[in-house]
Amino acid sequence: MPFHPDIAVRLPLLDGIPSLEAALSQPSMRAQMEAFDAYPDAPPPPSATTRMVSVPGPHGPVPLRIYTPLERNQDADSARALVWMHGGAFQFGDLDTKEADWTARQLVQRASATIVSVDYRLAVDGVHYPVPLDDVVAAVRWVQANMTELGITSLSVGGASAGANLAAAAALRLRDEDMWVPDQLVLVYPMMHAEPPAPSESLRLALAELPDAMKLTPRMIHSARENYVGTSSDVPVPGYAMPANADLNGLGPTLVLNAEYDELRASGEAFSSLLAACGVDVEQVKVPGMLHGFLNLPATFAPVNDALERIAVRLR
Repeated sequence: MPFHPDIAVRLPLLDGIPSLEAALSQPSMRAQMEAFDAYPDAPPPPSATTRMVSVPGPHGPVPLRIYTPLERNQDADSARALVWMHGGAFQFGDLDTKEADWTARQLVQRASATIVSVDYRLAVDGVHYPVPLDDVVAAVRWVQANMTELGITSLSVGGASAGANLAAAAALRLRDEDMWVPDQLVLVYPMMHAEPPAPSESLRLALAELPDAMKLTPRMIHSARENYVGTSSDVPVPGYAMPANADLNGLGPTLVLNAEYDELRASGEAFSSLLAACGVDVEQVKVPGMLHGFLNLPATFAPVNDALERIAVRLR
């Protein structure tokens, strides 16, 4: 389908921006991007009870923000939890970004579930793989060890973009090291490949419609990968760093949500096929009219609302 109408009407705000790289590096263009991303009339995020916890990790304490419903749904079959990782190319984001806080609050309200958002160390200032992943694994292990105290009976793991990579990689580590896997995985516009797969014809046509200011160029994707892994592209990338390189057998049921207008859709689609080939129960959904990062958009956008509902259904 075409761009969502609420996105299409805002595209003129990007006029004059030659590339996303330029927008990120030049203040005037960055201001244009911020105007494009701002939705001042969006409803406020749902209310939830929150508390901060610091859990031990191999590189130091890992901060977690735990979201619980103001009132637990007494009709729920079980008290479920999702450990959630924001995206940001492994280099950006924190617990207050919309993809972290707003998404967690939406899911708490919709699913009456507990959401644990992880403030993993970013790949900046000399930090590389496996440090962010070690933080995530430590967080999941802590939640799993404290399920009774947290009042939960089922534990899933998920994330968006780079956070989806960390979610899948954590599940692989836990499978191999702890002989345990999360009950489900939720992977939203995931980055799973060391080298982006070739786009399908339908994706190629969709990407041709993207304004230059919205394109994740191959150079940007390669740069994010190399910065995270800490090596050049000619060095083999371990499966725990890029899960498409791993043996995926034994993972739990997985939901993959791909944005229609997103270079990383090729990675999400290919990873879904790899999961299916390993016998994993996988549901893959193309979210229509949406760009990469749609979890930063208001839930009044029907495709965003539908995506959140698909996740919430898994947590009820």
